Amino acid sequence: MLELSGIVAGYDSAVVLRNVDLVVPPGAVVALLGPNGAGKTTLLRVASGLLAPTEGRVLVEGKDMTGSAPYRLAAAGVCHIPEGRGIFPALSVAENLRLQTPPGGGRMAERAVEVFPRLGERMSQLAGTLSGGEQQMLALARAYLCNPKLVLLDEVSMGLAPKIVDEIFEYLHTLAAQGTAMLLVEQYVGKALALADYVHILKRGRINFAGEPCEIGEEMVAESYLGVGA
Repeated sequence: MLELSGIVAGYDSAVVLRNVDLVVPPGAVVALLGPNGAGKTTLLRVASGLLAPTEGRVLVEGKDMTGSAPYRLAAAGVCHIPEGRGIFPALSVAENLRLQTPPGGGRMAERAVEVFPRLGERMSQLAGTLSGGEQQMLALARAYLCNPKLVLLDEVSMGLAPKIVDEIFEYLHTLAAQGTAMLLVEQYVGKALALADYVHILKRGRINFAGEPCEIGEEMVAESYLGVGA
């Protein structure tokens, strides 16, 4: 589905990603772990077209889309749920859902409300006045409305209460069961590993582990993810 090959990227003169290779197979969930500042968000921005790499290639279903605008990646089936909710706070819940629904989407908004019933109770409410958990549900609704082939998720549980986090991950498990591929950046390592088919650990802009969740032990998480022993 997605292949990043030899990616070098950064901001101005600062290089953040250094020769990164990463593959998300069709229908698979890949967890991208690593300490703060490792380059995880930058990698998702490259994958969604928000940041063009200075070297390397971005392939979606075998098609070279390196440097393509974000709307072209979206049209190819890539949906990016950024850190920090990614909603229109000055618009109502209904207006947000309407904007996220592609042309010809018909009753998709109603079906999204079935997934997150709480949104159905707040359709006329301004999105910016929702609770943090409700705002994240609204952001995640896009992954349902757009019917994407690949969803890029950047810290969707950040700042949420444990009960809401459980609800969010229940939804992600449902999304994965439907065959939607995911590239997941997540602070709850245990939940990410339980959902993932494959794991990559990014450290100082380089992939220093790629494999399956069963290959990762607590010591590796402590050293590579939390930076202990580095």
